[in-house]
Formats: sequence, structure tokens, C-alpha cells
Amino acid sequence: MSLPFMSAEEAAKFIKHDYNVAFSGFTPAGSPKEVPTALAKLAQAEHDAGKPFKIGMFTGASTGDSLDGALARAHAIKFRTPYQSNNDLKNLINKGEVDYYDMHLSQLAQEMRYNFLGEVDIAIIEAADVNEKGEIVLTSSVGISPTAARLAKKIIIELNENHPAAIKGLHDIYEMQDPPIRRAVPVYTVKDLIGSPVIKVEPSKIIAVVKTNRKDEVKAFTPVDAVTARIGENVANFLANEIKMGRIPAEFLPVQSGVGNIANAVLGSLGANKDIPNFMMYTEVVQDAVIELMEQERLTFVSGCSLTVTPEVLDKIYKNLNFFKPRMILRPQEISNNPEVVRRLGLITINTALEADIFGNINSTQVLGTTMMNGIGGSGDFTRNSFLSMFVCPSVAKNGAISAIVPMVSHMDHSEHSVKVLVTEYGVADLRGKSPNQRAQAIIENCVHPEYKQLLWDYTRLCGKKLHTPHTLSAALAMHCEFLKSGDMRNTQWTVCGK
Repeated sequence: MSLPFMSAEEAAKFIKHDYNVAFSGFTPAGSPKEVPTALAKLAQAEHDAGKPFKIGMFTGASTGDSLDGALARAHAIKFRTPYQSNNDLKNLINKGEVDYYDMHLSQLAQEMRYNFLGEVDIAIIEAADVNEKGEIVLTSSVGISPTAARLAKKIIIELNENHPAAIKGLHDIYEMQDPPIRRAVPVYTVKDLIGSPVIKVEPSKIIAVVKTNRKDEVKAFTPVDAVTARIGENVANFLANEIKMGRIPAEFLPVQSGVGNIANAVLGSLGANKDIPNFMMYTEVVQDAVIELMEQERLTFVSGCSLTVTPEVLDKIYKNLNFFKPRMILRPQEISNNPEVVRRLGLITINTALEADIFGNINSTQVLGTTMMNGIGGSGDFTRNSFLSMFVCPSVAKNGAISAIVPMVSHMDHSEHSVKVLVTEYGVADLRGKSPNQRAQAIIENCVHPEYKQLLWDYTRLCGKKLHTPHTLSAALAMHCEFLKSGDMRNTQWTVCGK
């Protein structure tokens, strides 16, 4: 069969109200752009005519503004999973206008296969190449694309000429079996290849191919500043000492790092620390700092799910594929984030906390326990199963009006049982082998901003007696309540119910 080339507007007409649509991409990397933009215009036209038009959305993670943003502004989203970062979509979620399912990223593909979330009517996949045999070469990410393409009743391809067909071989496409016949994932080293360089689908499922030439909508992260630089140095110095003490092998271990400016600072500090040997990464997102370390030959190999790099850096990679292709691989997120593989490889995992409490519980997702920030992403996949789990964050936010460390987190994504180390710009709290009282002492002493130290020490003594976990429930969220009342947690006055 010949490929059915057509315009984005023609392709969008295949999508009907109440369809469930799966999209390629993991972050803006590899996300479709032309068809979602056309779909948003179609939805708006339907609304203007007094007709309903909303779709359910499965994606790998966050996407670009041409997808999440355009469809959110057109009020065309019925539900959305598993992770997002677009402000327009976030506002609709927090107003209750879009149902949002926050999920561990490693679980989405399998839960789609289990039919826990409904059928996939159409998958929209960005490709660098596609042929009449139904072989699809992905672009700058993998995400849920293999499962989405297999499950979907029909497939629309965005053939993006901004990504060269020569990237074939950058992807390792492997879809897990489902219980009761699931077998081990045969990834035993970071470099292991276990699948195919292409997605293979029944050619008759491809109902449209839309040509485009648009760059990924990846924006540069905030530059490293004094606070994030100190956090990075604290992480690097701690890990260097762990090697010295023999608790981490001398050859080091693979690293997983979250996304953003703190992650960039941490990676930069790891590269600059001469006591840390050259290393590899097994992670989700490959960002600019990773490419810099690779060019410095401090990073010898990276396995990820997406190339979430700025357009300039992606152009550099594509112009130097002979250098970069042998040093990186992109996998589906159920493999890049697979708990079995994470535990087997012995990853050092470094993720960012929105909020931590004095016992090491972590809130990654919800401001004041009610307002969704972005989602849990893959942090849970890695944290629970790592060799050494670390969380990092600045000690305060909003010019000191918010302490990132509180008596009790307002929402818990990672419990104290999974968190081994907490790091801020003030220092490191090693929580291994410590009781709740000992953890509180380590965190307050080493990580809390000086303006909040005494306040939190006073909280630990508030109950007036020795407890296994020194909580006073009537005051545990008083710092949050004070912020809602006065706009500054430093004004907190401890009171105990009934006294």
C-alpha cells in the first residue's frame, strides 16, 4: 500500500468527540505538533456550533504547547494522564475542568494494555521516517509510543523532517509481556540493547501521514544560581565521600537524575568533582547538561527515554551522530523507568522535592496539598527501587516565606521508608539507619534554613513527652495554615489543641 499523505486539517477530522487518543512524546521531545494544533481548531469550531468535542488523552509525560496548550485552550480535553507541565492545562486541572490521573510513568503502558483506562481509538505518532511496511522510526523520544501504536485502532503519523531518518538505531523498542507470561526484562547493563530500532505496525492501521518540519518545543531551564550550585556541590561531595568510605563501588554506579535547573546543577557538579570517576546514566530525560558531560567525556553512556534538549543542542547531536549515537539509547518509559531494572543496575537516583518533612517524607506534586504542580513523573519508579535514593530542593521558596521543610508534608508521594538522603543548599541529611527522632534531628540540623530552625526544633518539643514520632497532630499543618493566613510561614505560632 502507498502511504496516505494529507494535511493536518484532513487528518484531524478522523478524530471524533469522546475518542481516546494516545500521543507520542515524552516532554515536548517527540510530541506531535501539526495535528494537535489542527484538532484544537476543529474542537473550537465544534464548540462554536454548539456541539460537544472533548477527547481523552494518553501521553508519555508532559508535551509541548502545540499539544497540551492548544487543546487545553480549546477546552477539548476530557481526561489527561500521566504527567503535565503546561500552565493552561494545569489551570483547568486545578479548577476541576479536566480529570487528571497522576500516575507512575512506568505503569501507564501496561495499564493501557490491561484495559484499565479504556480503549485507544487513535494514536498520533511523530516519526523521522515511515515506510509502506508499517515500520516507524521515532524522533527524539519513545514514551508510550510502542504500546500506543499497537493498541490503537488507527494511527496518524506526523512525519517531521526536522529529525533526520539517519537517527534510526537511536531507539531500542521493546514492549513487555503481560502477566501471567511476563519474563524478566533482559537489561543487565546500561548499554544492553534488547529490542528493535523501529516500531512495527500493521500498515493498514496508518490512516494519515502529515508532513511537517517543526522543532521540538523544548525551552532552556533557568540557569544555575548560587543556591542550586551549592545543592549540586553538596550532592557531589556526599557521593565522593561514599566512594571513599566504600559504601559505593570505586567504579561508581549509574545515575538517574530528574529534570530542571537543580538537576543541571547536580550533573555539573558531578562532572566537576575529580573524586567521582567517569560514569553512566540510566534515566528518563537526557537534558543539555548530560550532553555537555558527554562532550567532556565525563559521561560515557546514557540510556534514557527522551532527548529533552534545547533545539540548538539537538541540532548539534544530529550533526554529529557518529559521535553521539554510539553513546546513547532511547527506550520506552516502561523500560527506562522499570523498577526491576532500576534495582538490578543499582542506580543512584537524584530527584527534586517540592516539599519535605522533618522525617523524610516527600511531596513531589501538590502545593499545600491541594493544587497540582506537574505530577509524580518517574520519581517514584526510581526512588523506591534505587541503590541510593536522594531528594534535593532549596530550603525555602518565595523569598523565604515558605519553608520547603515542614513538620508534616501536605501531600505524600514518597514515604520516609524510600528516602535515604535529603539535600538542600545548607547541607546533607543522611537518613539511613535512623529512627524518626534521629531523622528529624539530622534534617533540622543540616538542611533547614536558619530562619526556620528554631521553629522546627520547637515543634519537635511541642507534645511535651517522648514519642516514637514526635508529632502533634493539631499543629502538624500549622505552617501551611499560617501561609494561607498571612503569606509567611515564619509567623507561625505553635498551639496545641485543648491547651
